[in-house]
Amino acid sequence: MTSFVLPHEVHGHGAHMVFAVHGWFADRTAYATVLPDLDRDAFTYALVDLRGYGAAKGASGAFGTAEAAADLVALADRLGWDRFSVVGHSMGGAVAQRLLALVPERLRRIVGVSPVPASGLPLPADQWELFAGAAHKAENRRLILDVTTGGRAPAAWLDRMVARSLAHSDATAFRAWLDSWAGEDFHREVKGSTVPALAVTGALDPALTAGLMRETWLRWYPGGSLVELPSAGHYAMDETPLDLIRTVEGFLRAGDTPA
Repeated sequence: MTSFVLPHEVHGHGAHMVFAVHGWFADRTAYATVLPDLDRDAFTYALVDLRGYGAAKGASGAFGTAEAAADLVALADRLGWDRFSVVGHSMGGAVAQRLLALVPERLRRIVGVSPVPASGLPLPADQWELFAGAAHKAENRRLILDVTTGGRAPAAWLDRMVARSLAHSDATAFRAWLDSWAGEDFHREVKGSTVPALAVTGALDPALTAGLMRETWLRWYPGGSLVELPSAGHYAMDETPLDLIRTVEGFLRAGDTPA
């Protein structure tokens, strides 16, 4: 077992413990837009940097979802969290589903925000070239951001997101993570899980759509549910932060027993 500790920051003092896991383009600052308005009385949130990102930019590793799930379990042990929920964005949604296979008994609820399915996300050859090239090309990252937000995001936002992504990720790790989240299919390991599982999609996201979640998430998880945010694309934290908070925390609260 690795002794590596995921860099993290803890917010809140509530009894419901929640990990927040970022996606491919960002470190834990992906949640900066929602952080001020989270319910810190009901929840305790731990925002993490996966290997290759943020304060873990120089960390070694396999840079994959299975390793990330093991890292989260190790961090939960370190924090003294016997049971917890997980919110994961995009690639982080695949990490959350890996936890269904690893420690289902410790999970209260999981939320995927535009989550990559546990079956991976096979890409056509031209898209694969675009995504693989994004490891070293800022223009590729910008195009991906623009397309996945419906072409409606301001240029300044796109530029800021690209700059943050380049500054907060290691190019080699970034490329390796693509092979994991896009290419690995572990859905048979989690199919039938009864852990309550919410998928939140954005209507402007052309890839990780509500339709895809109906074909994957809702078919695999008996306790699965789906909410589509009409004004969001792939980055609901930035595009519709208050709608996202209301949706996610409402789902998490549904599993809490009144005192």
